[in-house]
Amino acid sequence: MRTTERCVLSFVALLLLAASAFAADAPEYRDELVFPLNPKHNHAPGVVECPNGDLLVSWYRGSGERSADDVAVLGARLPKGSKEWSEPFLLADFPEFPDCNTCMMIDKKQQLWVFWPIILDNNWSSCLTNYRVSSDYNGPGAPKWNWQGVIFLKPKDFKDKAMSAFHEQMAKASPALQARIKPYQEELEKRLSEKLSQRLGWQPRCKPTVLSTGRILLPLYSDTYSFSIMAVSDDDGASWYASDVLIGFGNIQPAVLERKDGSVVAYMRENGITDKIRVCESSDGGLNWGPVGELDLPNPGSGLDAVRLDNGHWAMIYNDTIKGRSSLAVSISEDEGRTWPITRHLEKHDKGSFHYPAIIQSADGTLHAVYSYFVRDGDDKEGKSMKHAAFNEAWLKAGDPK
Repeated sequence: MRTTERCVLSFVALLLLAASAFAADAPEYRDELVFPLNPKHNHAPGVVECPNGDLLVSWYRGSGERSADDVAVLGARLPKGSKEWSEPFLLADFPEFPDCNTCMMIDKKQQLWVFWPIILDNNWSSCLTNYRVSSDYNGPGAPKWNWQGVIFLKPKDFKDKAMSAFHEQMAKASPALQARIKPYQEELEKRLSEKLSQRLGWQPRCKPTVLSTGRILLPLYSDTYSFSIMAVSDDDGASWYASDVLIGFGNIQPAVLERKDGSVVAYMRENGITDKIRVCESSDGGLNWGPVGELDLPNPGSGLDAVRLDNGHWAMIYNDTIKGRSSLAVSISEDEGRTWPITRHLEKHDKGSFHYPAIIQSADGTLHAVYSYFVRDGDDKEGKSMKHAAFNEAWLKAGDPK
């Protein structure tokens, strides 16, 4: 081959490579409902990518939440390359008891795990977190389960630590706020004195995190206290034990990410008075936790989720408002959660609620978000579903349309 031809071919190859790189960075977005709008309560999804490239989504459906006994955990599948979800199928249903918040993971043995709470007396304080494991879930329909169990936790008594934190907060509060909080002190002390209340009521919302050490952290929370905790496994889920309790009086439903230095960060829904996302850090793999603080991002008392991307960036999905759930945003951090300068909205209109999101990154780099989609735009467009949105980081960086 002559030198001139070789140079031309090399130039063409460079052009093709540049075009490919440009295409990879082009903004991409698509979305669809997982199932048609449904009159029942459909809420609290989880999502995983299967080894064959399919997506699985879980959620619960019933006549209410903990108040109704017909609530069951359902699932649906999006086959790789398809734009249509399967018909919903049953993932879990303990008859005559509500089965609620779901999350899922694929472990290092390529087994599917589904976690959810069973509510014993129609109060969140009575729930027990259950799980199912499957190694046969790639085909159509429901997984075939080969194991299931209950996660029993026995936290180290946290009454003294909690009451100390309570008195610290009371000392900083305004007289008006102290007057509002004071009536709850007696009930708080009573609940903290009960072993059963400390051990029951821990339930999941966000997906487990597998640390670089192999340790699994399953984030849980308690509506009894509005605290969080980690169910910890050092043997691939064969057994579980409790971490230190994250005590912030309003910090629930943690999403957990690990930094390159091994420290662990929990971002939590605000269930208290700050109107901001709560944050807490651990330097020992999620066993012990520092004080609960606030992130400079708003939260109206609604669930959030986060994921570490392949390039090291972090993505968080949350309701970026202090009132209501009609605005749903994704923010990007390029410095492991220290700042969040990039934000784009998935939903921003007042004819519905778009909340309780779950987010993952698939093997091809696409971000997949699934969230509760409640709309009330007239009788013909009223109901509840799960909405799936697939997009890349370039789409997020492009920002909201003007």
